[in-house]
Amino acid sequence: MSDLNICYLTASEALRRFKDRTLSPVELLQAYLARAEETKDTVNGFTALYAEEALADARKAEARYAVGAADLRPLEGLPTGIKDENNIEGKVTTFGSLIYKDNVATSTTPVVQRLLDAGVVVHGRTTTPEFSSEGFTHSRLWGVTRNPWNLDYTPGGSSGGSGAVLAAGMAALATGSDIGGSIRIPASACGLVGYKPPYGRNPATPPFNLDFYNHPGPMARSVEDCLLMQNIMCGPHPKDIVSLKPKLELPIDRGGVSGWKIAYSLDLGYYEVDEDVRRNTLAALDVFRSLGAEVVEVDLGWTKKSEKAADDYLRTIFGAWVAEYLDERAEKLTDYSRAFAQASQSVTAQDFLASLYTAGEMYSTFGPLMEEFDVFVCPTLALPAVKADYLPSDGLTINDKTVDPRHGWIMTYPFNMLSRCPVLSVPSGRAANGVPTGIQIVGKTYCDGDVFRAGLAFETAVGGWFADTSTRPAL
Repeated sequence: MSDLNICYLTASEALRRFKDRTLSPVELLQAYLARAEETKDTVNGFTALYAEEALADARKAEARYAVGAADLRPLEGLPTGIKDENNIEGKVTTFGSLIYKDNVATSTTPVVQRLLDAGVVVHGRTTTPEFSSEGFTHSRLWGVTRNPWNLDYTPGGSSGGSGAVLAAGMAALATGSDIGGSIRIPASACGLVGYKPPYGRNPATPPFNLDFYNHPGPMARSVEDCLLMQNIMCGPHPKDIVSLKPKLELPIDRGGVSGWKIAYSLDLGYYEVDEDVRRNTLAALDVFRSLGAEVVEVDLGWTKKSEKAADDYLRTIFGAWVAEYLDERAEKLTDYSRAFAQASQSVTAQDFLASLYTAGEMYSTFGPLMEEFDVFVCPTLALPAVKADYLPSDGLTINDKTVDPRHGWIMTYPFNMLSRCPVLSVPSGRAANGVPTGIQIVGKTYCDGDVFRAGLAFETAVGGWFADTSTRPAL
């Protein structure tokens, strides 16, 4: 049986314990593997486990700690889940699709290579919906991934497997990618910390490195862990023309938010928001007030026009990419992927241009507003989560009101439209059904340090997450 107290250590604490030799990388990995075995038939968060290979790597890390190696790497020995859309050379990478069931990658994604170079032990690949195209996680290839807090609900998506394995105590860190909220959605639904860096901060590969909605990033159980991981993933890359110079090294800034001005909106002007989400967001704002910040409700002037603009943009680039499979391979597609690909065929160049105009209009209010504030706060999701096997064709209501079935519960995509703004999602509480809720801390363009400083202050004030059995999923 796994040792849950070990399984829920933060990555930062695990590193400290590796160094003082009160815990070894092998012990931690064995606990995670035992936990994965216990939950494989319920959570279904991994597509593959590399137990023997990972144990060999963990033993090498253990030996380095044992002799006090002078050149210990920053993430030496931390078991890490890698999303099954990130290539690892020589490993099967499926993108959640039957089409790629046996696809062996010939290269490694830049952010994953950086994690490997920093010493992580990759012990498993985490589930994703097909082609990372939805905010839930199920596919014809891998079945349904479930939320450890309530197995009837989704852990979110598209980095849902990463969210599930972190929340269930099966990894120290995990990778995600965020093109419409795919890091922040599972961070919120699973009670985790997830970071959407500004566009270009973390390198990606063509063609999606050129898509300004796209952001590879970290997921973790604490703000400090997320920051630690982000410092490894970020920085310029010779094969990514948009990757930013110089590399940004974020400090662990615990200076607090006393004297800060924090803007907030509960609904961004047009969302129907679940009452549990609303209550938990207001409670989180009270925490910031208690820390000495001035908290002010604002009107962004945004409308449902943003919803259509995001949909058109995503269909134009992302949907067109999925539509490449509408040939003899179409019969292998999961229904939602096929529907997304087919919908992309009707979007015009004028629709794409209109989406850019709308993004510009949104920033024309947000940018000037943020001249007066340090950060902006809003819910991450309008609903704690949809059901685990949810499909947009099912339809969706919030507070007995019909909302858009794809975007109506997801409050993340506006900040993919404003892609240069850093966004940190942190837990805000739990709903009546046991599913966590989250808030987004949004910064001014490229002001990464501000959102992490606010996140660290909030985390310290609430005492962190997953500390004992009362604050962990009851699996």
